[in-house]
Amino acid sequence: MPLVIPGIQNTAGGDGQDWESKLMGKRLGDSHDEVTFAKSDLPQEHRVIKPDSMSTMDHKPERINIHVDEEGTVKKVVKG
Repeated sequence: MPLVIPGIQNTAGGDGQDWESKLMGKRLGDSHDEVTFAKSDLPQEHRVIKPDSMSTMDHKPERINIHVDEEGTVKKVVKG
């Protein structure tokens, strides 16, 4: 099993804080602009969680969980 050192080696999906800084306050859409982030540029292991939606409680270290509000604006980004 390889040794993974946070901040030294990058794992699939990148650091959750990196994604938080890229996504917070933006909407997810088909292309990039000042207020939109392209869905096609998200890591393969991601899920968008809408208010009042159900999601599994399984932990996947490489997955990015993107919480959005009713209008689709990103409010929280959690890795796992």
